[in-house]
Amino acid sequence: MSADPPRKLKGLSVEEARGRVIAAATALKPESVSIEAAAGRVLARDVAATRDQPPFTASAMDGWAVRSADVAAETTLAIVGESAAGHGYLQSLKAGEAVRIFTGAPVPEGSDLVVMQENAVREGDRVRLGPAGPPKDNLRPRGGDFAAGDLLLEAGVRLDPWRLSLAASAGHGSLSVARKPRVAVLATGEELVSPGGDPKPDQIFESGSLGLIEMLRGWGADAWRLEAAGDNIEAIAGAVRGVEADVLITVGGASVGDHDLVKPAFAQLGLELDFETVNVRPGKPTWFGRLGDGRLVLGLPGNPASAFVCAELFGKPLVLALQGMGPLPSPAFARLAEPLPANGPREHYMRAALEAREDGALWVTPYPDQDSSLVTVFARADALVRRLPSAVAAAVGEVVGIVRLARD
Repeated sequence: MSADPPRKLKGLSVEEARGRVIAAATALKPESVSIEAAAGRVLARDVAATRDQPPFTASAMDGWAVRSADVAAETTLAIVGESAAGHGYLQSLKAGEAVRIFTGAPVPEGSDLVVMQENAVREGDRVRLGPAGPPKDNLRPRGGDFAAGDLLLEAGVRLDPWRLSLAASAGHGSLSVARKPRVAVLATGEELVSPGGDPKPDQIFESGSLGLIEMLRGWGADAWRLEAAGDNIEAIAGAVRGVEADVLITVGGASVGDHDLVKPAFAQLGLELDFETVNVRPGKPTWFGRLGDGRLVLGLPGNPASAFVCAELFGKPLVLALQGMGPLPSPAFARLAEPLPANGPREHYMRAALEAREDGALWVTPYPDQDSSLVTVFARADALVRRLPSAVAAAVGEVVGIVRLARD
């Protein structure tokens, strides 16, 4: 039997590389947390209703609970009680009787109509109803929102405030959620100095890991920064050896130069590469693999724009897949506000500004300078324009694919 052909490691398309990243990410085991601590977490198990909501027929108005059979022009009824939220009228309503009722309160048994208080006048222990208005019972039926056993939330959704409120209204005091992926970030390079430090003339402030960590946290990860004791193979290997993380992300040292030491360092830890270059701009040297102990490793280029673009393309789906989230959002599109020349052989992601015009159409303007070292451009961008390999020139008004960036 012939051996399997060697797996392609270099020049993968973005889609193929992303597919390999997602395939390598096994959803983490769930954990139970109180509903107060579940905001922003990814639901690991379906949530079903424990009872009807509302659990009784409720009034949609302040007014008077009556029997429709008793209602006629200028009718007066005997007031026999009151029904308020949390304190219902527990007896059955009889002919000729009315109960004062408030919004959200249980409608007494026997009543099938709430007359708005604007259409009634209290006269001592009786209430006089005005002319009948439009036919409307002003009732919220039992189970009108959902019924016991209804599936309310499916596993794989992130618990935003509205979904969290829905789970709470169904009576769930705790929820099963995916454990947060633990992601350790290591930036390498002798030229880097921590922000606030004292750089030499040939050094720069390290900025990529700080932004990357916040991106990862926004996607649901527990992310932190590692420090290497030196820019050499032993120091890099030592910085990650024994670190309890599901994923290691490196920034820098991702190419093939004499000072690119990350892959040789990780080889000491049993690195098995899944791919080592992607046909993308910026970010061609991006690589991905697994260490001998099972930890996943994503290697990003050192230039901030390259690192951030490839974090969006590969880091985000990796973190989401570890949380058991479903498919990525559907592609987004916008119209070009400026013409673009023909694209080269690599898929290109251009930092750009979005604008919603008065007609509701979304327009996008790529920034003229796309140099991968420019942090200022990325700080202004709220989208990436996607250009396919060898795409022809695009005119103003043409529709292009975009990746929307998280911005307040």
